[in-house]
Amino acid sequence: MRINIRLAKRLEKVNPSSTLAITAKAKKLKSEGRDIVNFAAGEPDFDTPDFVKDAAYSAIKDGFTKYTPTTGIPELKKAICDKFRKDNSLEYESTQIVVSNGAKHSIFNALFALINKTDEVLIPSPYWVSYPEMVHLCEGKPVFMETLPKNDFKIDPRDLEKRIGPRTKAFILNSPSNPTGSVYAEYELKQIAEICAHKKVFVISDEIYEKLIYDNVKHSSIASLSKDIYNLTITVNGLSKSHSMTGWRIGYLAAPEDLAEAISRVQDHSTSNPVSISQKAALAALNAPDEFSRLMNAEFQRRRDFALERLSKIKNIGFIKPGGAFYIFIDISKLKLDSLTVASRLLEEKFVSLIPGAAFGRDDYVRMSFATSMDQIQKGLDRIEEWMGKL
Repeated sequence: MRINIRLAKRLEKVNPSSTLAITAKAKKLKSEGRDIVNFAAGEPDFDTPDFVKDAAYSAIKDGFTKYTPTTGIPELKKAICDKFRKDNSLEYESTQIVVSNGAKHSIFNALFALINKTDEVLIPSPYWVSYPEMVHLCEGKPVFMETLPKNDFKIDPRDLEKRIGPRTKAFILNSPSNPTGSVYAEYELKQIAEICAHKKVFVISDEIYEKLIYDNVKHSSIASLSKDIYNLTITVNGLSKSHSMTGWRIGYLAAPEDLAEAISRVQDHSTSNPVSISQKAALAALNAPDEFSRLMNAEFQRRRDFALERLSKIKNIGFIKPGGAFYIFIDISKLKLDSLTVASRLLEEKFVSLIPGAAFGRDDYVRMSFATSMDQIQKGLDRIEEWMGKL
């Protein structure tokens, strides 16, 4: 990638989103009146609950529109500590919590506080598109660990142990996973925890899809498994998926106190506090019963099951049943076409929008989101089946 010499050298390895062309094309076609089925969405299609909106309205009417402490208002940080205790069996003090402008911001802050120029960060592949680019922005080196469909795209702990070298500083864990929907069981996390604790490797645990896990499987937080791994883990979460608050830009992390303090300094001189109004909305979300998340989870499981049944009848594709999140990673290797070609042709010829797997490190896959209505899922899969039948 060529870079303008007027720009910082750190941008040389940072790639633009490979999905921009697809999403821009989909928007253009929609503006022209085309009936686009959107399987590209990375956010719930549910509206933010009214009790969250009401808290935001009240904050505005009460004049809660000024600066707050950099790391978040005390009552929100206490609610986050309570959430970790109740949901994750994790004990944190408020001084260990940093509220940021979304979980993505929390991950970037964590990497920025940890990574030096020669440090390596282990990232299982397939991966969320922003992980390697954030490592590049921090002038570190992303090191990819290939995972296999036969293992539900989860790493082999023996491979992890082999891949840790003298420059390995951190390992990024994403469970449930975007794009694969993989969910690590507690026994699998224990194996990872033992290796990382022994090798003194930090874990950045992205748990943003925690509330979207299916088939009565329980979410486990790696930091809860031992004192040693607790002291090496930065646990990242937020309200965007659990309460359909993507645009509110509220995420948070919990970390050992020295790391939390360092991350606070990073935020002091970059964004300062997250939006005051959104913090009050987040407080309402965390203090409410889990009913909204449970209902949304049940509906997503219903959609997942329907989509999987339909996909199983389409020839020349495959998939691994996702245990969480709202994506199905579809194997297109038998089509002998790269993922951008498949996504582009489906959009242009059938008006179905998917994300090319190349964006996640697997050019033989495409990602389908089922964060849309059952009618749209049925219509979109009808179109995909028809397109596949004509190849």
